[in-house]
Amino acid sequence: MLELPIVEPRRKKPDWLRVKLPTGENYKMVREIVDDHRLHTICQSGNCPNMGECWGAGTATFMILGNTCTRSCSFCAVKTGRPTEYDEDEPRRVAEAIRLMGVKHAVLTSVNRDELKDRGAEIWYQTVQQIKTESPTTTIETLIPDVKANWDALERMISAGQEVVSHNMETVRRLYRLVRPQAKYDRSLEQIQRTKDYGKRTKSGIMVGVGETREEVFEIMEDLVRHGCDILTIGQYLQPTKMHLDVAEYVHPDQFAEYREVGLQLGLMYVESGPLVRSSYHAERHLL
Repeated sequence: MLELPIVEPRRKKPDWLRVKLPTGENYKMVREIVDDHRLHTICQSGNCPNMGECWGAGTATFMILGNTCTRSCSFCAVKTGRPTEYDEDEPRRVAEAIRLMGVKHAVLTSVNRDELKDRGAEIWYQTVQQIKTESPTTTIETLIPDVKANWDALERMISAGQEVVSHNMETVRRLYRLVRPQAKYDRSLEQIQRTKDYGKRTKSGIMVGVGETREEVFEIMEDLVRHGCDILTIGQYLQPTKMHLDVAEYVHPDQFAEYREVGLQLGLMYVESGPLVRSSYHAERHLL
């Protein structure tokens, strides 16, 4: 008799990972502005669990340089492929949308554009400049991609006047080939160090629940502190589709609390740590 393979059941999400469905007038307003201006948000492309909360409060994280990434990270919901978009008018549209939304603190991110010689640095620069022109009192955080050691591109990206520059490490050293196969752990640390040396407030983010140990989380926090990181976000990895990396563990809120305490003891200025925390969660608090 043919024996069928044993299929492991998918892990059931615990109660602490429940989120509210997006509703409300502010949510509708943000959605209309994003659609009208033909913009992308990581809230949508990345299936962010906090979209309802953030959009309901009139804020969003805009994703520039299209919505197709040249990387194929095993955790990410953003589609992978050969990008076709390079819209020189995008900075103007993003700035206008932020002005219409009345955003006090804007967060920008982008897909990786490894095929571009400048990694998209000029669009990054122009977008920040346009926002500062349209909304002079708006503060800005830029969550920038890995520039593959193109340090001239990095300097252009971070020299436009933004207050916070973030670059996510995503996971611990041992899991890099699994989670970020086209990235390098030490190169990302160097990018954060160079950003700090430029004089910017620096930030990074990691996921847990992909197979790391407590000790490895402590190690990456130590590495980040040594390389000039000021702010860290720690959140639970959630599998976007069955084609993506499986969840190894749903980390208990008490463990997130410990990570926060240890991070602060190590010297981080802020640590946002919780199951639903994402890179831009409570970003406005990180200016103080």
